[in-house]
Amino acid sequence: MSTQNEVDRYKNEHVTRRYSEGFKLKILSELSTDKYIKRELSRIYGIQSSTVNEWIKKYDRKDLMNTRIMIENKDEIMRLKELTKEIEQLKKLLQKKDLDQLVNDSYLEGAAELLGYKTVAELKKS
Repeated sequence: MSTQNEVDRYKNEHVTRRYSEGFKLKILSELSTDKYIKRELSRIYGIQSSTVNEWIKKYDRKDLMNTRIMIENKDEIMRLKELTKEIEQLKKLLQKKDLDQLVNDSYLEGAAELLGYKTVAELKKS
């Protein structure tokens, strides 16, 4: 008769599992039929969802990866459009301001030269 200690000795909580190529492909084919989702397959076969994700990457089945779909209502879409338009207007104003500053700097350089100053800083001091 075996004792409980002998039975416990053969139980190993840290088992390394190796899956055959056929098993991996079977899981991926079941996933592709849309009959099950990853979580269900993981529960049914006792495998981690992350393991299934690794198989998806290994076999280049990106179509089976979770995809993120953005669902927005009309108010959110309108708000995004308004913000995008406002950003474009602000960019144009900033460009205009930069151009105006360049023109002003050019005028000051010309004025300093005409008035006999060596630099614009000298003109600004006087």
